[in-house]
Amino acid sequence: MNPLETTGQPGVIELRVHRHGSGTVDTRADHVGQEWPVALVFNGISHAVMMCTPRDLEAFAVGFAISEGIVARNADIQDIEVVFREDTNLPHAEVHLTVVQQAFAGLKDKRRALAGRTGCGVCGIESIDLLDLQPERVPDTGFIRRLAPDAIARAARELPQHQVLTQLTGGLHAAAWCDAQGAIVYAFEDVGRHNALDKLIGQLVLARADTQQGFVFLSSRASYELVRKAARVGIPMLATISAPSSLAIAIAQRAGLRLVSFCRESGYVDYETA
Repeated sequence: MNPLETTGQPGVIELRVHRHGSGTVDTRADHVGQEWPVALVFNGISHAVMMCTPRDLEAFAVGFAISEGIVARNADIQDIEVVFREDTNLPHAEVHLTVVQQAFAGLKDKRRALAGRTGCGVCGIESIDLLDLQPERVPDTGFIRRLAPDAIARAARELPQHQVLTQLTGGLHAAAWCDAQGAIVYAFEDVGRHNALDKLIGQLVLARADTQQGFVFLSSRASYELVRKAARVGIPMLATISAPSSLAIAIAQRAGLRLVSFCRESGYVDYETA
């Protein structure tokens, strides 16, 4: 019943809770999503501390390194090790990555230190000038034209089946990789929507999947950095359950990435090109 329980790092903990309502109190066991500090250490130097759910951390680190432009490809990562520090005051994890010297030199040149939080993707950036708002263009492979008419509806219908931790806790985000028919191939959950997407991107990279032949479905809103991450790896479409921001729409248009939001089985919303 310890909120900082570490055994097994399952992503959730079980606590006794007291539900109040209609003048009664019901005491029962319930589940809460885990949130840990996770330090990403490149060639011995800590670059970022992100608050995330302590599972699938190898995929998370690979996805973060690629989606943030630290490395260009999986081959630039020479070694990776996940270490859990089960401190009773504040358990945390470290992911140690050894990257090629060129990537490490570029990382040092950026002079960027992130202090990640569940609600923010660029906390700790030193100046507005360091914002990267010029995304790569997503290649037109014809995937959008091959997309089944009911693909988004199918993804919306099937996503809850892949949200095991969310069903237990009600408090995690999900990122899913879908094929042209809307079938979900991979799905990851995390307390942070950015982290869930990084875990998914990391899995795609580790599996050597073609990131131009599928789309991402997110159980969250669309903020600019989620679109930016997707564009960096050539994903042609990002679908979200909730609303987009104005900058997310602008970045998607610059990248040639299709952004659709308010996705349900009954329909979705897309946005006109300026």
